[in-house]
Amino acid sequence: MADLLRRARSTAGQIHDITPASANWKYVGFELYRLAEGETCGGATGDREVILVVIEGKTEVDVAGKKWGELGERMSVFDKTPPHCIYIPGGCEWSAVATTPCTLGVCSAPYTGKEDRSVRLIDPGKIELIERGKGSNTRYIHNIAMEQEDFAESLMVTEVYTPSGNWSSYPPHRHDVDEFPEITYLEEIYYHRLNPSQGYGHQRVFTEDGEIDETFSFNDHDVVLVPKGHHPCAAPYGYELYYLNVMAGPVRKWRFKNHPDHNWIYERDSSAVGDD
Repeated sequence: MADLLRRARSTAGQIHDITPASANWKYVGFELYRLAEGETCGGATGDREVILVVIEGKTEVDVAGKKWGELGERMSVFDKTPPHCIYIPGGCEWSAVATTPCTLGVCSAPYTGKEDRSVRLIDPGKIELIERGKGSNTRYIHNIAMEQEDFAESLMVTEVYTPSGNWSSYPPHRHDVDEFPEITYLEEIYYHRLNPSQGYGHQRVFTEDGEIDETFSFNDHDVVLVPKGHHPCAAPYGYELYYLNVMAGPVRKWRFKNHPDHNWIYERDSSAVGDD
């Protein structure tokens, strides 16, 4: 099993470069750039599709020779305003030039081209901040590209804000078996941020059979890989947690199963708030 905790390898430039090969899995890739004003990054999508997420700052984006203008609005991810993003299908070259200090996430997954897909801006005005959970399990979601949006072939991307002292991805749940519609196989990346930045958070990745059982203390800008199993995380008191999720698998559907020991929490709270 590959190392599931990936520390930020630098404070500037490309600080993460996670490929399916380096993660020892099949679908999800993730790069992260922290650019100073005027610095650039770019690449070719090849046989993968990409969603560029302007996590912080502003950048000008060019795809296949077409300029898409300046993207980005929030200067801190903890402003909680919707992100500016752009979807890029396979077979395209792209580049970005930071017009302010900028943090850019490059989320990727396989692209077959069976259906013709085009470059598109993801309208931030249509990304709502949704409350999920109850009590100290409350968190807030920006669904950037989940299954309800059909412009991507296999890639799903979302942002989550977890208040100080709260839990997230909880009760523990897994999506590691390809048995749709009951459950889907989805590899998942968590790119974590802390506010204030000197903080830390905790995440456990564990399977019911005990094959994987690891608990991590992550820092600002670290990444946790979830190849399978349950994966709850927590924000200690005094520190707010943000994470960017990147998911992909053979079916672009998010179907999960809660841990049988802890599903009673979901059943109780769902009944109390009237959720499905």
